[in-house]
Amino acid sequence: MIDCGSIEYAQARLQACHGRRPTEAQWQLLESTREFGALLDAARAGPLRPWVVGITAQATAQDIEAALRAQWQQVVAEIVAWMPGPWHAALAWCAVLPDLPLLQHLARGGGPEPWMKQDPRWRELCAVPPGEHAAVLARGPWRALACAWSAPATLAAAWQAEWQRRLPQPLHGADDSLRQVLTTLRQHGAAFAAATPGPGTYLRRALQVRLSLLWRRAALEPAAAFIHLVLSALELERLRGELLGRRLFANAKVA
Repeated sequence: MIDCGSIEYAQARLQACHGRRPTEAQWQLLESTREFGALLDAARAGPLRPWVVGITAQATAQDIEAALRAQWQQVVAEIVAWMPGPWHAALAWCAVLPDLPLLQHLARGGGPEPWMKQDPRWRELCAVPPGEHAAVLARGPWRALACAWSAPATLAAAWQAEWQRRLPQPLHGADDSLRQVLTTLRQHGAAFAAATPGPGTYLRRALQVRLSLLWRRAALEPAAAFIHLVLSALELERLRGELLGRRLFANAKVA
């Protein structure tokens, strides 16, 4: 029997999840479904079903965002539970990733969204004047990002620095699977930042292909858990775009 919390157990669970990822043909079927309710039904009938738990046909854009955030938290928590203990801290830090755009918005002086004032995770930060945000951040779950509050463009770098600090072992040379993942993400980020409007979909598909290659090479390595999370994030981002597109533009005419 494979023990829970071993790399072998984690690999078996990750492999099962990886095998259930939607195919491109399934994505194309979803993308061709124009009505929100029909799209939701199609997602529930396939491998994307876990992502849409809690989303109803009457869901608002805010409801959709909240449900998807909750599902991301659940995915991260599951993978943390599967992996050996020394990797828990670095994996758990990935749960913070969807918060970075919102934190950057606030750090740049933007006002909080109405839902943030009611959310237990955001309520305290949004209840104080902007001049006190950094102090609140420094004593909460985002404390490692407080150093970047005065320079919002560096929030992602601060997140990465904390992630590397949480790793149970330092990154090694170019043949280190985890370093290869990090290099791939950096290259994608640079290409995305330099791209003209339009090729975002192509760049995301290219990233998915590169990560899929790394996934096959990283069997029984901790890097597999992080690769799976990035692939899941791409999947979630794509589904989010489809759901919000139908919900927000439900009354728009389709050519």
